[in-house]
Amino acid sequence: MKNQHANKLFLALCLPSLFLLQQCARPSAPANDAGKEEWISLFNGVNLDGWDVKIAGHNLNDNYQNTFVAEDSMIKVKYNGYREFGARYGHLFYKEPFSYYRLKLDYRFVGEQCPGGEGWALRNSGVMLHGQPAATLLKDQDFPISIEAQFLGGDGEHERHTLNLCTPGTHVVMDGNLVETHCIDSRSKTYHGEQWVPAEFLVLGDSLIQHILEGEVVIEYSKPQVGGGVVNNFDPAVKTDGKPLIEGSISLQSESHPVHFRNIRLLNLEGCTDPKAKNYKSYFVKSKNTVCVY
Repeated sequence: MKNQHANKLFLALCLPSLFLLQQCARPSAPANDAGKEEWISLFNGVNLDGWDVKIAGHNLNDNYQNTFVAEDSMIKVKYNGYREFGARYGHLFYKEPFSYYRLKLDYRFVGEQCPGGEGWALRNSGVMLHGQPAATLLKDQDFPISIEAQFLGGDGEHERHTLNLCTPGTHVVMDGNLVETHCIDSRSKTYHGEQWVPAEFLVLGDSLIQHILEGEVVIEYSKPQVGGGVVNNFDPAVKTDGKPLIEGSISLQSESHPVHFRNIRLLNLEGCTDPKAKNYKSYFVKSKNTVCVY
């Protein structure tokens, strides 16, 4: 009886202490670092999962002659299987639309232009911002209704700016005026050869878009909206002129010159803005408190 009593007393005294030791030994959940930027990679470096291909004259996800390929941790635009370009303008769409964000990527032009490509398309590509969804492009549509950040490579001789603005089916406002000119040059320097060029974009809904090159804003504008031409064979139901573009798809271009893309990363600037939430970030500029976690 004495031994049983002693055992009960031991358990009564020691078990709470053992429980506390176990609790102390458990690793605590890391605290939310509200200022730490959480960039996401849009390209997994292995395949094109999460992307949709749309090439003019072909159905959605008919990647004609493997125009877009994942290779060597890059997305490559290749024309090895083409006899001629044949106005097969293509776009590779990321699966998810965005509204407020920063986007970074590197690009470079390589090799020779595909036979049959237009003269203006020499060393020419780009990234489309605030675009229509890939599934809404008609089979023969050449470009998505979007804002294009145009990439141009130097020809080794002439000045050729890059990160220019082009507007297929859209208009923007610059210096308080509605701009209907299709393409406007940036203030960038020229990049000759096959060097990598680091491109960055700040997109804040329809209030501000900046093209940034090596830390310098080379062009900026606001109030992107549907309007104008330079886009063909579209569905009239998706082109409501005057409609503000506050969000949309992101896509990479194929315009007849081989080009490589890498390090495609995005920082979403829309999210939980309640400091009491576990997923609050101090750099969010657009509130989406429906996603807050407490």
